[in-house]
Amino acid sequence: MPKVLIADKMSPKAEELFRARGIEVDNKPGMTPEELKEVLHQYDGVAIRSASKLTADIIEKAGNLKVIGRAGIGVDNVDIAAATKRGIIVMNTPFGNTVTTAEHTVALTLAAARHIGAATASTRQGKWEKSAFMGRELYRKTLGIIGTGNIGALVVERFLGLKMRVLAYDPFISRERADDLGITLAPTLDEFWPEIDVLTVHTPLTPKTRHLVNADAFRKMKDGVIVVNCARGGIIDEKALYDALKSRKVFAAALDVFEEEPARNNPLFELDNVVLTPHLGASTREAQVNVAIQVAEQIADYLLKGTVQNALNIPSVSAEELPALRPFLNLADKLGTTLGQLTEAGVKSIEISYEGEVGLLNRKPLTNTILNSILTPMLESGVNLVNAPLIARERNIQVTETTKSRSKKGFTSVINVTITTEKRQRCISGALFNGEEPRVVAMNEVPIEATPVGHLLFVANQDTPGLIGRIGTILGENKINIANFHLGRQAPGGRAIAFVNIDQEIPQAVIEELLKVENVLEVKQVHY
Repeated sequence: MPKVLIADKMSPKAEELFRARGIEVDNKPGMTPEELKEVLHQYDGVAIRSASKLTADIIEKAGNLKVIGRAGIGVDNVDIAAATKRGIIVMNTPFGNTVTTAEHTVALTLAAARHIGAATASTRQGKWEKSAFMGRELYRKTLGIIGTGNIGALVVERFLGLKMRVLAYDPFISRERADDLGITLAPTLDEFWPEIDVLTVHTPLTPKTRHLVNADAFRKMKDGVIVVNCARGGIIDEKALYDALKSRKVFAAALDVFEEEPARNNPLFELDNVVLTPHLGASTREAQVNVAIQVAEQIADYLLKGTVQNALNIPSVSAEELPALRPFLNLADKLGTTLGQLTEAGVKSIEISYEGEVGLLNRKPLTNTILNSILTPMLESGVNLVNAPLIARERNIQVTETTKSRSKKGFTSVINVTITTEKRQRCISGALFNGEEPRVVAMNEVPIEATPVGHLLFVANQDTPGLIGRIGTILGENKINIANFHLGRQAPGGRAIAFVNIDQEIPQAVIEELLKVENVLEVKQVHY
């Protein structure tokens, strides 16, 4: 009989479901890290929320553990790499709290528009200041939404019910999907910012989305915009938001998440035109019951039947297949991550070609890994290795997969991934060196040998004398250290590319300086 530990406080429905399925369960919330380390090896599965921190040292001691189930979306408290190394499946429940988070977004938006928090405090003091709290109607205003995934789509539906126009910025949504949602797409952020009356964000926090809403964005917005964040702290630059609120460029803001949590001492607390809640997006009785039941069902299905749902590290792969697949899974992840972070327009199709020996392996986990890595950078936390194909279909992204018995590039195995967007087509090819080290071996048919690790700078340019030196000089002047500089070109004087391994993230100002160099066509960062 499998044995499961419930390590965090959650609905009793989880324990009831485990017992009904014939699984032995211990319900012991509130254990210290040392206590977890001592007992976790006794269990086949563990169900957690956000309180328990399953770090690498704890996972290392959990010799019999087979599955970690997170009741909720975020898995910042789980060392997924350590779990993967030990063959432990990590699952979450990405859909259990989507409705409640969407509803909280609507609630905060209305509260900000009508000064509900400040008016409540004033009325409690007996002041009756009707004229002090003049609000804004949302009717026929434009809602600007960044991210239209699971939660974002529900937010759209609710605001359309308030008779708002919805303008979305989401590089990964097709026009057909936008039409289905009843929204208008903004091709670029520069075209998005000036049009909106209310801003709400629903993306994950990644290097690409950190401080996406910044001082420059506020300058481009209308005077009197309303700003709402129920997604992740850090997407909005809180210092820039503070300044915009003080100057009344932003009429009001409503925040459920903060750059530092728990948020106990934040300058935004000083302002009366901000509505604040302590990360309550998923805090409803219904959502807590839903995620508890879902995580118990997923853990039970895996332990009793081997069924994997909402896995975040590996798809269902047999023990016999895993050793041969593991290095190619790593390569597939690197290729998808590269394309995902280079892509900035709606994706129409993804073509994957397996050449040589890799085509004889179980390709489903490889394809799922590529799709997951492509879709993750701009989608909210709902995409994973299991549901990535479904999300691609929902967004009308055509996915095709082909195999060839031999590789044209001189390697025993090559994986090619081609993305076609509304603006361009981009193809990346990768192979393994020494049987396990991932390499990018071509980009848009330009041969190259690049190592996809750490921080990477991608540069496309026309091949001209002195250009490489100018790039190096700019990086050096800005104290950006170059670890490796990989070059490729089609022909002398033709299209050329560079993959530059650097030791730290590059500020946007440096990117803009590089783009001003003559014959530089494109500069982007990729983080692995």
